[in-house]
Order: sequence, then C-alpha cells, then structure tokens
Amino acid sequence: MSAAAGRKIRIVVVDDSALIRSLLTTIINEAPDMEVVATASDPIVARERIRETSPDMITLDVEMPRMDGLEFLRRLMRLRPTPVLMISSLTQSGSETTLSALELGAVDFLPKPTLDVSNTMQSYADDIRDKIRMVAAARLRRPSLFAPSAAAAPARVAPALLRQNAIIAVGASTGGTDAIKEFLEKLPAGSPPVLIVQHMPEGFTLSFARRLDKLCAIQVKEAEDGEPLLRGVAYVAPGHSHMRLGKGTQGFVICLDQSPPVNRHRPSVDVLFASVAALAAAQTVAVIMTGMGKDGALGMLQLRQAGAITFAQDEASCVVYGMPREAVAQGGVMHVHPLSQLADKVMDCLRLPHDRAGP
Repeated sequence: MSAAAGRKIRIVVVDDSALIRSLLTTIINEAPDMEVVATASDPIVARERIRETSPDMITLDVEMPRMDGLEFLRRLMRLRPTPVLMISSLTQSGSETTLSALELGAVDFLPKPTLDVSNTMQSYADDIRDKIRMVAAARLRRPSLFAPSAAAAPARVAPALLRQNAIIAVGASTGGTDAIKEFLEKLPAGSPPVLIVQHMPEGFTLSFARRLDKLCAIQVKEAEDGEPLLRGVAYVAPGHSHMRLGKGTQGFVICLDQSPPVNRHRPSVDVLFASVAALAAAQTVAVIMTGMGKDGALGMLQLRQAGAITFAQDEASCVVYGMPREAVAQGGVMHVHPLSQLADKVMDCLRLPHDRAGP
C-alpha cells in the first residue's frame, strides 16, 4: 500500500512515549506531503486506530506495553500488510529486536535517541521524513524470520577459481538485510572474500553479522581494522566506520576509518567500491542491491571502468529500487538480475571465462 499521487501520505504513529509521539507528529506534519492521522500508545490502541484510518504506513516502537511489539508486527503483516518504520533504541537488545522486526516484514528502522531527545530528533527531521516517504512507497516482501531461504542451495565447497585473489564487493541499504542473507546463503564454503557495506548504525552490524554467520556456509563477521582478507569469509562494515580495501605485506587487508560521511552515510558503499576499484578491479565482482538513494552508483562506475564485473539487483525483487537504479543510470552496471539469481551469476563469473561486454 502506498499513497496515491497527489495525496498526502497518511501515517499512524505508535509509541508508548508521549514525547516521541508529539515530536514525530510535529516533524511529519511540517511536511506538505504527509500527515499523522492517528497516534497510539500501545498495540491494542494501535489496532483500532489502524482499522479506523487505513494508513499508508505506520511508525512502530520496538518495545511496547500490553503486547509485544514483534507479536503486533507479526499479526499486522499476516492480517493487514502495511509498510512499517520501526523506532528502535541503539542498544544490544534493541538491535536484536530490530533485526527480528525487519525479518518479520518491517521495511526500515529509525534510531531512537536516549539523550536530549527533542533536539536530537529535530536535528535529523529531514532524514525522518525521507525515510517515511521511502517506507510508504516500498515494496512489501514476505517475512523471512531469518530462517534459511527455501531456495538456498546446499552448502558445498567452491571449485578452484580461474582468477586468482578474487574479491566480491556488495553494497545495500533498505531491504538489504534480507537480500544479503539470501545472497550469502548461496555462496559455497571457500568462496572468495566478500566485502559488505549495509547502511546500518553502530551496534546493529555486529548482531547482523552474527545472525548471518549461523546461516551461511561461509563465515560472516564484523570487519576489523587491519585484518587480512581470507577466502570463505564475508566482512560486514561496522556501523561506525567506512571500510576500504588496503594492501598489507602479505596481501589485501581491511582498513577502517571514521572520516566524514559520504552520501550522508558512514559506512558508504561508494567508499568501499572506490577503494576496490583502485587496487583490485580486475579481480572483483561487485553487486549493488536494494536501497534508497545513490550511494554506490559512482563507485560502481569506477569499478566497471577499471575492469570489474558489475551486477545490480533488478527492480522487481528490490524493496526500494533506488541505489540500483542510480547505478544503472550512471552506466556502472553490466548485468541486472533478480535477487534469487545473483549469487549463482557471481559464482559463474569466478568459475568461467567471462565476456565482460555481454548482456
């Protein structure tokens, strides 16, 4: 469900904090293209407000009284699928619950500040409104529950690769937690190292990597500064730092830094892709997946121009067709495929000679 052209996005705000409800209502109603049609302090009240107003999207607190927020989301997605933006605290327990919410079908999440709440919320009011527009227009997907995908291939060992020191580089944002899971599940043990930037705040990337590690044939971990790239390992950029490819005395290493955000993001896909283009383009296969905005588009073009093989997720399988669309528009993408085919297509490039000018 999304707002019709020319009509305001209608939103129900669900949060047990009266302050958060008030702040969100003010921030939302300041925009000419959206409005809060109802608020609720818990899921029981929210159920009635949603029934009465039929909103285009919902903002939902993670920790709610009277009914567990995840249980409410589970019921909502089963009975009345509606785009949901989760409001979550930046804590370990908050990150675990938020990842569970994304698995249940929530489109994205918004960090809830714990200090100086009013000023902090106002400081990123534009980001809040941008996320609301994106969530309202997002394509809903079936909940994954972070169980292994039905289509996942059995774990197997990668054959000897024709190209030495191959690297897989991946960038994603909104909808990427599920997309990356499906992609990594299909990679066999012994695959080339995978460098991943998923837009996610500090504290969430570690939980995300640990969850993936339990599901995949390859090892998945949060990247550490200075560690060498190893086959059979996927490295998730930590939420506090850019991740770049660097050269050590024995081969490629990971370099982390906290330089300013790029495209409003740290970690940034463009930063990763540009570093790989500079050092290892000829041996790299890069993939850009679902997400809002343009991060990664310039880096993808740099990769292609430097000799990498580049893929994008197709529009039909994206939750938000933003980043792949921009990468295609800028000319950086060689091949476009559904999410379900991307892992196999990437492995094909590493197993066999590839015509890089092909479709």
